[in-house]
Amino acid sequence: MKRIALFLLTNLGVMLVLGLAVHLLGLNRFLHANGLDLTTLLGFALVMGFGGAFISLLISKPMAKWTTGVQIINQSNDTTHIWLVTTVERFAEKAGIATPEVGIYEGAPNAFATGAFKNSALVAVSTGLLQSMTREEVEAVIGHEVAHVANGDMVTMALIQGVMNTFVVFLSRIVGYFVDKIVLRNQNDGPGIGYYVTTLVMDLLLGVVAALIVAWFSRQREFRADAGAAQLMGRKQPMVNALARLGGLDPGEMPKAMQAMGISSRPGGMLALFSSHPPMEQRIARLQQSA
Repeated sequence: MKRIALFLLTNLGVMLVLGLAVHLLGLNRFLHANGLDLTTLLGFALVMGFGGAFISLLISKPMAKWTTGVQIINQSNDTTHIWLVTTVERFAEKAGIATPEVGIYEGAPNAFATGAFKNSALVAVSTGLLQSMTREEVEAVIGHEVAHVANGDMVTMALIQGVMNTFVVFLSRIVGYFVDKIVLRNQNDGPGIGYYVTTLVMDLLLGVVAALIVAWFSRQREFRADAGAAQLMGRKQPMVNALARLGGLDPGEMPKAMQAMGISSRPGGMLALFSSHPPMEQRIARLQQSA
């Protein structure tokens, strides 16, 4: 409930900031004079921005199960499955959360955690991860994913994505009206072609900026989860070893909606700025330098 309250308060906060900014800049008079109602625009931006992020968060766990073909193993009698579930239970208890659902899916070495709520999350590991790593390294990876859940990273990512979406929708339409009415001097009651073209262009440009910000935040989240895994394990070395091992493996392609939730990805060049995960070398160095 605390996370839902945070989500609602963030909605109200974004609306207040945008409304005050427009009022202080005197844009509200311009918008009203040109047929654009500020309250309606704010409501539209919030629904489009946070609505999509909130829906994505709520359906994240069933979507993860569907797209990756996860097999839930909490009630399995297989010895490997029992070990995985016991490990998740142990870390969850230490982190102060309810035991997540535990799953296995077919795929390249990777793992993820997802879910809208801390106490009803899903932690899943791939068959490739189990085949490529030692048990201690797998435990470190599980600790990383449990740390994501305990930190509330799924909700936090939805919040930051919602904020960015709202600003993109709101600002692109403000700029669109300015170009249409002031630059192109459209005298018609409704918006003209200048508004629609400018809004589309601004959606694309501001969307790139928003993606950079969200990706940067996601990378910081990975550093925190690495440190959280070390705390749950009681020492750093297993997580360092796991990261080093993952750095030499191909993490494969996860479904696009799940890429930010995986433990590993391998972007290069300029694409690294849009990556949800830092390079393994940086993660290892940050972990080794931590207290």
